[in-house]
Amino acid sequence: MYNIHGMRIETELKYDFDDVLIRPKRSTLTSRKEVDLSRTFRFKYGGSYHGIPVMAANMDGVGTLEVGRTLGDLDLFTCYKKDIDEKELIEELKDNHGKHVAVTVGRNELDYERLARINKKASVRNICIDVANGYTQALVDFIRVVRRTFPKSNIIAGNVVTGEMVEELLLAGADIVKVGIGSGSVCTTRLKTGVGYPQFSCIAECADAAHGLDGHIIADGGCTTPGDVAKAFGAGADFVMLGSMLAGSTEGGGEKITIDDKEYVEFYGMSSKKANEKHNGGLKDYRTSEGRRVVLPYKGPMRYIVQDILGGIRSTCTYVGAAKLKHLSKCATFVRCTKTHSKIYEPNTLEI
Repeated sequence: MYNIHGMRIETELKYDFDDVLIRPKRSTLTSRKEVDLSRTFRFKYGGSYHGIPVMAANMDGVGTLEVGRTLGDLDLFTCYKKDIDEKELIEELKDNHGKHVAVTVGRNELDYERLARINKKASVRNICIDVANGYTQALVDFIRVVRRTFPKSNIIAGNVVTGEMVEELLLAGADIVKVGIGSGSVCTTRLKTGVGYPQFSCIAECADAAHGLDGHIIADGGCTTPGDVAKAFGAGADFVMLGSMLAGSTEGGGEKITIDDKEYVEFYGMSSKKANEKHNGGLKDYRTSEGRRVVLPYKGPMRYIVQDILGGIRSTCTYVGAAKLKHLSKCATFVRCTKTHSKIYEPNTLEI
């Protein structure tokens, strides 16, 4: 680390997903069907989880009730978006017993009161405390309050990118910490603020910190392909949260747009101008947008999107001899590279 006139520069190289590849190894697996993607976790404070540890992000067009139903049937997890109607949410939690879904809140008093009301009518098994900047004392204090009030619930909290803050949130009462700042495809925090951390290194370092305290992490953001999801698990992530990779589905309910006779779906970051107009009455005069608004090709039913992602992860496991997903981080050896794939035909690709 350089320290010049009080300015500090860390010189150790950090990596994103595009900076590494997984090296293949001799394997005794004969088929992708042999790979078990399910995981069982016993959490530090709350209960337990058994399922495939891929999560839908709590974003418009992704974290909907419909997505939760479909992913629940496929044994995946959904963090509901914050603005779901309270009555509908309660009924849904009663129906699915809150098994593979989390109720998402911010860190203010209104969020806490809403959570308490929901819990009175339908026991909240999983709570996601979601803020853009997880480095504030206010978040730490809020986690402590929620843990005291909901001692048996599984608490997810974030977002942070460094090991010492992962430890802070775990010690405050979180079971799982979301890691990643500025790495999402429709997040512009790195552009607007200059703040962030390369996501692959973030996952590896935060996983090491969390596992030393019997905690867990969610790799949130930065995955654009099934290969990236596999790299995240290989780096030590317990869960991987996806936004744009799951967006554009029938169940997501995003606004459809037709361009040149092709169907697209609107998708945007939750700190974007569009999200602020929809949920907060517009951007406050002291804020700037930190998200993009884009259109994605309409992808159809969610089950086909999930099949593509899980198929890629299974294939990764066969390349390194990991019969179970939980073995991937032990089996994976990463090589640093300057180019991960050929881009020669990308402008002319019809299907991938």
